[in-house]
Amino acid sequence: MISALKRFLTDLTGKPEPKPIGADESRLAAAALLYHVTAIDGTIGDEERARLRALLKERFNLADDDLDDLMTAAEAADKEAVDLYGFTSVLKQRLDIAERERLVGMMWELVYADGRVHEFEDNLIWRAAELLGVSSDVRIRLKQAARGDGGD
Repeated sequence: MISALKRFLTDLTGKPEPKPIGADESRLAAAALLYHVTAIDGTIGDEERARLRALLKERFNLADDDLDDLMTAAEAADKEAVDLYGFTSVLKQRLDIAERERLVGMMWELVYADGRVHEFEDNLIWRAAELLGVSSDVRIRLKQAARGDGGD
């Protein structure tokens, strides 16, 4: 896991030579992007942290120790990142459209975990969805599903 984090951070800082993207890199990119959603408004509440852990554990079928490692690596990757492109480019290359849409849905679940949407969170998901190639219609449908009311 640590070697994957080092490779991923090296890639984010501009390593020019392309290399195949493995499962560890895409898992770390997804976790870091999801972590960023929880941190963008300046505070990570207990509800958000618990929901992030549950989403990552379920999505990647992780044991608690592996989940802790992934959470630590995701936080470090988020702090080192200068933009979303480093995460989203890995994910767009590695995941099919259904998986990228699922990731956007997970982002919305995190936003609604604390019961309120901050404008930074809404903007972040809009930008990430665009970079992931997820359409506006799908992004809005996923937002409505996460909110649970079907309206806007």
